[in-house]
Amino acid sequence: METALKIGISACLLGEPVRYDGGHKLDQFLVETLGRFVSFVPVCPETECGLGVPREAMRLTGDPASPRLMTIRTGQDLTARMEQWATRRVSELAEEDLCGFIFKSRSPSSGMERVKVYADTGGEPVKTGVGLFAREFMARLPLLPVEDEGRLHDPVLRENFITRIFVLKRWRDLLAANRSRGGLVAFHTAHKLLLLSHSEKHYRAMGRLVAEAKKMPLDDLFSAYEAMLMEALRLKSSLAKNSNVLLHILGYFKKNLAADERQEMVELIDRYRGGLVPLIVPITLLNHYVRKYDQSYLAGQIYLYPHPLELKLRNHA
Repeated sequence: METALKIGISACLLGEPVRYDGGHKLDQFLVETLGRFVSFVPVCPETECGLGVPREAMRLTGDPASPRLMTIRTGQDLTARMEQWATRRVSELAEEDLCGFIFKSRSPSSGMERVKVYADTGGEPVKTGVGLFAREFMARLPLLPVEDEGRLHDPVLRENFITRIFVLKRWRDLLAANRSRGGLVAFHTAHKLLLLSHSEKHYRAMGRLVAEAKKMPLDDLFSAYEAMLMEALRLKSSLAKNSNVLLHILGYFKKNLAADERQEMVELIDRYRGGLVPLIVPITLLNHYVRKYDQSYLAGQIYLYPHPLELKLRNHA
């Protein structure tokens, strides 16, 4: 990485005592593990828009598609105040070169999905709301990877999100250093197998786009590629998708491996497909063969090292 990988994050997840009751929601993985590899940009919508700590608790009410932010005890409507602040703050964050954002789950300001919205007439709330700040952020910056800390407890979603932020950082570095058709071809070549592990449809479409790169204005080419890149990686990988990529990689060693070595690799991939071993197991053996037989094309594939090994994301996927 040429410069720090910056991630926006709800400040309470870093242990900052900014919640309505003066507490926090420190997330150890985010701070102590992911924090070794990224630079966090903390945001607390409530305190940044001028509300104190402690403060009256709030919730979303009314129409789930366009809810109001109301204090629970006194019924004060804070919608306009929060929306005006959010518009200004997201404009500032757009200049921060963020590669993603981690929201606080279920928050009426920062929840990215499934936030409770209460009807004006009472009754049980519906869990279809989006926090006011999160809604503005995702609308203004739709290509940025976003998650909330609750969903990041799922190992598949965690690996997907962190893969996306590291890919986006490499893309940003390309834009800064080598914004050319040749640079795009090199980037796409290195990410081919990673793309295939997420979406064969996008993999093929992006290949066609790169093949016809000389027919498009450079700005249009890069904009189209970036949109397809982030759209593809938003789709989760799976046991089946990864197994197909692993078998594809194995094909590069048909002249190198003995029959028993190839059979061992096939059986290992089958165990992974069946959920018996994590992805790191076949990946480790394939990386051994890449080094042993000096397979330069595969050595340059981001799929084999999409994020730091210290994060151990493929130990559970």
